[in-house]
Amino acid sequence: MRKFKKIITVMTMMTMMTMLTGLLAGCGAKSDAESAASDKVLKVAMECSYAPYNWTQPDDTNGAVQIQDSKDYAYGYDVMIAKKIAEELGYELQIVKLDWDSLVPAVQSGTVDCVIAGQSITSERLQMVDFSKPYYYASIVTLTKKDGTYASAKGIGELAGATCTSQLGTVWYDVCLGQITDANILPAQESAPSMLVALDSDRVDLVVTDMPTAKAATVAYPDLTILDFTDTEDNFEVSEEEINIGISVQKDNAELLEGINGVLDKMTIDDYNKMMDEAISVQPLS
Repeated sequence: MRKFKKIITVMTMMTMMTMLTGLLAGCGAKSDAESAASDKVLKVAMECSYAPYNWTQPDDTNGAVQIQDSKDYAYGYDVMIAKKIAEELGYELQIVKLDWDSLVPAVQSGTVDCVIAGQSITSERLQMVDFSKPYYYASIVTLTKKDGTYASAKGIGELAGATCTSQLGTVWYDVCLGQITDANILPAQESAPSMLVALDSDRVDLVVTDMPTAKAATVAYPDLTILDFTDTEDNFEVSEEEINIGISVQKDNAELLEGINGVLDKMTIDDYNKMMDEAISVQPLS
């Protein structure tokens, strides 16, 4: 009898252990599924050196995001937009720092999910990647020294003969500089900061850029002034697509594009301008 009871007891214990294991396994499966959902990563590429759109800083002040494989952090208007998109779509945000010329290839190859880096929605880029609706509308302006030869110019006709440059691979360099009569166009600069250094060091008389970059530049370089010919008949001729700033994604990535546009659809131009002003107010001064 004792032996029989012992067998029953052992069998009962084994049954209970099996049930407990099953319950634990079930809980584990649910946890894994929840974890998988929360582990979705949105890899966003940018230069991290293009204030006020994006820049690099040493800590997480103002909600900056750590850059992949770096001790540094990224912040700026583009990071603010990226954080909003990632939060609303349920992604963990990962910032990837790349050179300007590497941004589009990174999207094409799938190395990153999208680029949020102050890119104009040009026809040339649309052949390589898809773009979201605009997340900023950036008018094109000129920057020069307050005491410079061209500081009082009222239109691009009065910029004739200027020595000038702008950033590589931008509408500013490829489309606008050539519209200045007899311009002495120097080689394009690799980044916005290097473009501004060229102006600050008097290597050029002026640079052409967009309004957010110009506003940020006048904070960092108080001796610069903005020439805005937007409301004149003597302005740079550019298409709407060239001043509309969008988020690029891999061709045919309809799901991500739809998600991004869904977030942007909830925002207004006033929302964009408020965020840009905030980014300019906290940007590094160098």
